[in-house]
Amino acid sequence: MTTSRRDVLKKTAATVGGAALASLGAGVFAAQSTETLKIGLVGCGGRGGGAVVNALSADPHTRLVALGDAFGDRLEGKLTALKKSGVGDRVDVVPEMRFAGFDNFKHVADNVDVVLLATPPHFRPQHLRYAVEAGKHVFVEKPVAVDAPGIRSVIESCRMAATKNLAIVSGLCWRYHQGMRETFARVHDGTIGEITALQCSYNSGGVWDPRVTREKCKSDMEYQMRNWYYYTWLSGDFNVEQHVHSLDKMGWAMGDKPPIHASGSGGRQQRTEAKYGNIFDHFNIVYEYENGVKAFARCRHFRGCSNDVTDHIFGSKGRVDVMRHRIYDMAGNEIWRFKGRSKSMYQVEHDEFFASIRSGEPINNGDYMSKSSMLGIMGRVVAYTGKQLSWEQMMNSKLDLKPPSYEFGKLEARPVAIPGVTPFV
Repeated sequence: MTTSRRDVLKKTAATVGGAALASLGAGVFAAQSTETLKIGLVGCGGRGGGAVVNALSADPHTRLVALGDAFGDRLEGKLTALKKSGVGDRVDVVPEMRFAGFDNFKHVADNVDVVLLATPPHFRPQHLRYAVEAGKHVFVEKPVAVDAPGIRSVIESCRMAATKNLAIVSGLCWRYHQGMRETFARVHDGTIGEITALQCSYNSGGVWDPRVTREKCKSDMEYQMRNWYYYTWLSGDFNVEQHVHSLDKMGWAMGDKPPIHASGSGGRQQRTEAKYGNIFDHFNIVYEYENGVKAFARCRHFRGCSNDVTDHIFGSKGRVDVMRHRIYDMAGNEIWRFKGRSKSMYQVEHDEFFASIRSGEPINNGDYMSKSSMLGIMGRVVAYTGKQLSWEQMMNSKLDLKPPSYEFGKLEARPVAIPGVTPFV
């Protein structure tokens, strides 16, 4: 039986929580509780601030009452900025509710109804587990972990959340973009036939340079955390932290069924100085699925080169230019394009998050956010080791990147990986 686009869109809505499309319209809170939901932010960086504004904009009966960050100086700066935002009248964080240090997340979760997790990715599994055990609804930025033990923890936490009727919403925001939803609905209803191959690229000039020198930090731990993007234990490497968006779209196309194995390469070509920590600056990974379909994934941080941030899906009857939301037949003729307007996907994910809490039908994005994050981790590990590895091997990996202790002291950085030398653990 042929699956219609309407059926696929209904399935997508159910996956991300009851009213996926309805929540784009007005009045979604008309028949719902007006009890104030207290919000707490863990991780006071740029994305954290954006998540707060989105959360407070999603539901008029919300207040930000707690802030947490490892560094106290970030708390005050973020609070000042939020009070000047368009939702500043609902930012009410008294001094006693501003928590610094490694255990800040516990104090935040203990005092709120909804927790927004926006720290460097390494901390996500630990913070999510605590929030769920405390019975809180959680917005979880991407990626959700940097290693397999972290992924296994997140999967368990999300299962626990389901039994407690708690909402878990992922920061993999393209799943909340209307143009993407329409595009993938057509992929899944057979418009391009059977998928034969996928290709995604995140080739750009990179992100921010290391912000703080070692001389300005009191310890190795502080230095690495303030420059977290450049340390694998904190970011997962950029194939995990940034390219996860592209990999998530490939996983989405494949119905979130994992590949059977992956292989690839990577290294450091431009970012070779010590200030760039121990991450790579380019990756080329091939993921192979059980049906023989291959996903070709590449990402690169090279300045002075041509950029390419695109995703393509090839089928037996046509192909999709994912980022442009266009579909072509085998002769190259455009047969469909999304012509609607998409509300900010960052806002929509919070609109639907809070609507699901109010409705009592909480969203749980745990499955795909874990699998997509693992796609990034898998790509990193096969590049670091130079090995072809199976999904099962990766899910059972014992490599745990956490530091010996969480304290501001000495912390030796891991060496830069060497393919063929760095072992698989």
